[in-house]
Amino acid sequence: MITLSEFKPLWWLVNPHLQTLWPVWFGRHGLHGRSERLELDDGDFVDLRWFDGDGPLVVVVHGLEGSINSHYAGAMMLALQESGFHGLFMHLRGCSGEPNRLDRSYHSGETGDLAAVVRHAAGVTGKPVFAMIGYSLGGNALLKWLGEEGEQSPLQRAVAVSVPFRLDDGARRLSTGISRLYQHHLLNRLRRNFRRKFRQRASPLTVDLDSLCDFYSFDDRVTAPLHGFSGADDYYRKSSSRQYLKNIQCETLILHAQDDPFLFEKSIPGNEELSQHVTLELSKHGGHVGFIGGRVFPKRWLEPRIIQFLQS
Repeated sequence: MITLSEFKPLWWLVNPHLQTLWPVWFGRHGLHGRSERLELDDGDFVDLRWFDGDGPLVVVVHGLEGSINSHYAGAMMLALQESGFHGLFMHLRGCSGEPNRLDRSYHSGETGDLAAVVRHAAGVTGKPVFAMIGYSLGGNALLKWLGEEGEQSPLQRAVAVSVPFRLDDGARRLSTGISRLYQHHLLNRLRRNFRRKFRQRASPLTVDLDSLCDFYSFDDRVTAPLHGFSGADDYYRKSSSRQYLKNIQCETLILHAQDDPFLFEKSIPGNEELSQHVTLELSKHGGHVGFIGGRVFPKRWLEPRIIQFLQS
């Protein structure tokens, strides 16, 4: 079901780029939590941050090149803590500040690590994971996993924010207009982390990183071969979440802005593509993981809306 959001942007932050960047510039939270390293079955690891509480267990996963230091991560973990939830923040492979051990990394369609963290969290706490919240790339992986699991999903609730439903469209959108600035920033981080990872050992790829000037070329020459895809087109086709939405059986809320500078408006799925358990809440404004409201001063809207859904 597609519904219209009640979100209204602060009048002087209507522009989608201001919505996207304002919380990055002014929305940091100094939360740390309790650290744990989860050893994975393939010999790699992911780093977790626990924010203990007595309430239901909620796992949060970040977007491309995100971490616990991302503006939305700290804000969400704080909101969960203040609302009595037991929070767990999941770093994707190599995103916690230390390169992961294997040549492979993380990508938009990797769902095995999500499942491993959910199983681990339930095992160490003695209670099932109630909900998972995913942002951008993490939201895409979450929706794909829910579609793969269908009726076997262990979650009761899920929230996905600013999802790149079609990865091919996302790559094209980030190669146009002002959105190229986001692409430039993120590609610089991806290149830097790749070089840092293979500084002490041989890279499995022979590639000139500086020649990869857009996401398509990076995914075609780096992401795809590292993770068993034949190329960027194969990666995008198999990893996009849009084709999995009709199979989701867990009560799921998707929050998305029509002016998201990371995706074309035409890439947003239609009603016929959603299962009866999925609500796609669309707002006219909000940017990418922005949603800054208020009347005179900026006020975060995302976290209260997500908490409201979790408590419903």
